[in-house]
Formats: sequence, structure tokens, C-alpha cells
Amino acid sequence: MSDFLNASPAERIALIETRLTAALAPVSLAVRDDSAQHAGHAGAAAGGHYSVTIVAAAFAGKARVARHRLVYDALADAMQRGIHALAITAYTPEEFATPPSTSP
Repeated sequence: MSDFLNASPAERIALIETRLTAALAPVSLAVRDDSAQHAGHAGAAAGGHYSVTIVAAAFAGKARVARHRLVYDALADAMQRGIHALAITAYTPEEFATPPSTSP
């Protein structure tokens, strides 16, 4: 992923999607580039800001921190060269299919 820094915004999203798909075989994946919302802040020049919502069986039985580690590991080199911030929402397929319960 050494081309990440030189990639266009659309190519960067595609590279993130490719890495996460290869590593975690998600049943659903959405990647959003939030960089424009962070323009001008100190870290913005160091790389882009992204939000990922990912649904994968690989998250079963894992706490939130462990799920995030799997995502970070899949994107390790991009985290050092082009991704400044990454917001992660990670679900198992069962969690994603079951709406949160509401109390009366």
C-alpha cells in the first residue's frame, strides 16, 4: 500500500476496502472519507480522516478493542503513511441484524 499517499481520494477508499475485505471477509463494509471536515487542524496534513463501518464474522467473541485491533492490523502500513485518523464501527453479522432493544 505504498501508493496510498499518492492515490486519489477514491483510490484511497478502494485501497482501504480491498485491505479490509482481504483480511476480514466482511458481509458489509462502508468506508467514508471525512478529511474535508478536518481541514486546517494540526494533524490534517499528515493524512486523511476516515470512518469505517464493518460487519464481519471475524469479530465474534471479541471485545471492541480487539475488533479495532483487527482493523488496524489490516491497514497497518496505511496507518503509518496516509491515514491520520480512523473511526471504526465493528459488528458481527448477528449484532448488525438485531436492532438494539428499546425499553418502554
